[in-house]
Amino acid sequence: MIRAASLLVFLLTTAAAPAAGRPNFLFIIADDCTFRDLGPYGGQAHTPRLDRLAEQGMRFTRCFQAAPMCSPTRHNIYTGLYPVKSGAYPNHTFAKPGTKSVVHYLQPLGYRVALSGKTHIAPKQVFPFEFSGKANPDMAAVDKLMSECAATGEPFCLFACSNEPHTPWDKGDPSRYDAPSLKLPPAFVDTHETREAMTRYLAEVTYFDSQVGQLLDTLEAHGLAENTLVMVVSEQGSSLPFGKWTCYDTGLQSACIVRWPGVVPPGAVSDAMVEYVDVLPTFVEAAGGDPAPVLDGRSFLPVLRGERERHKEFVYGLMTTRGIQNGSDHYGIRSVRSDRYKYIRNLSPGETFQNACVTSPEFRSWVRAAEDGNADAADKVRRYQHRPAEELYDIVADPYEWTNLADHPHLAATKAELSRQLDAWMDAQGDRGVETELEAREHLARNIKGPGTAAAPKKPRRNAPQKGADR
Repeated sequence: MIRAASLLVFLLTTAAAPAAGRPNFLFIIADDCTFRDLGPYGGQAHTPRLDRLAEQGMRFTRCFQAAPMCSPTRHNIYTGLYPVKSGAYPNHTFAKPGTKSVVHYLQPLGYRVALSGKTHIAPKQVFPFEFSGKANPDMAAVDKLMSECAATGEPFCLFACSNEPHTPWDKGDPSRYDAPSLKLPPAFVDTHETREAMTRYLAEVTYFDSQVGQLLDTLEAHGLAENTLVMVVSEQGSSLPFGKWTCYDTGLQSACIVRWPGVVPPGAVSDAMVEYVDVLPTFVEAAGGDPAPVLDGRSFLPVLRGERERHKEFVYGLMTTRGIQNGSDHYGIRSVRSDRYKYIRNLSPGETFQNACVTSPEFRSWVRAAEDGNADAADKVRRYQHRPAEELYDIVADPYEWTNLADHPHLAATKAELSRQLDAWMDAQGDRGVETELEAREHLARNIKGPGTAAAPKKPRRNAPQKGADR
């Protein structure tokens, strides 16, 4: 909920402020960054610019995406549709022809709509952004866009898409982080390889923070900060185990910090459950338009304005291994989460769950530890690769989702209700479970080239995935 003191100060200092015109939008997204690792969320990463941004705006404690992989996530944001409905549910995928994106909704409202940095979307007809940059935002192009819009008064919506901290973790200063002193998540096995990887990963999170700073400084330099809604999100969890490629909260939950001077009170914290699919309708409504009823997302503008404390009762997730690098032939996962409980359905529980993570030096060190008799390592390796048909977790008491309550009689009604909610969502999306998983290869955009496309990943060096390969 919004902190009362911050809200009072905000009301007193902005009561006489004139109503702003159409706001600009600056959406900044990381790449494979676990939300818990960021400074505003109590993490160990040094993130001074994000820390400051959280002081200036609203920090969401429960923001989620629908798929723990890059390409479905980005299609999800730009179309306002969940992955199966848009067709973009595997990785390296594309949206169905005729799908509309944020460009089609904001351009008629007078906006320039640009994307700078990582794309991983297709086809170009669905995503006719003004493109610049490749793996990371092109700061010169961003400066030019903001300069032109400041001069003409034309509003803009810019998606600044970083490629950090996606592997290989080779940016930033790892010496800032002392491996033996780091606090590892409880789901990790404590090995030298894991700790060393964490120093490089956290260094790259700090590098991402510097990119956020560059973008905010450019906004300020052109006098645009006061009429710009800035939203920063962390995308799915890191590629270390139990994050990316899973429907646990570490994989699906995201940081979300929103600054909008004169509208969002500084220092606010919201527990409202919001999803990436809600971003597009929120921007459209903030721009003065009416979000299309075809969208799956719902505007959370009332939450930003402090008019509501709640937004959604349930959030949903899905994972498709078919077509990803080193992925199981088909291992579909679906999930639904309420305020307190998470229900996960593994569609192929008899199969071994795998992805590029299991070939990483970190996971291999876990396997070696297990083979050497480390019972904790053996348990975590087993848990990662072999899942039951159903999982149920008390998220409040067990935020890392370690104690499966699916067979507890006193939660039978809770599990049944969440299962019904998940069935209803899948039916509404046209998701037929295993059958949909088997059709995933038909949705891979491996032969599409050029800006705004989800081209096939390049083959990585052994144990060193390339930037943007997305494994």
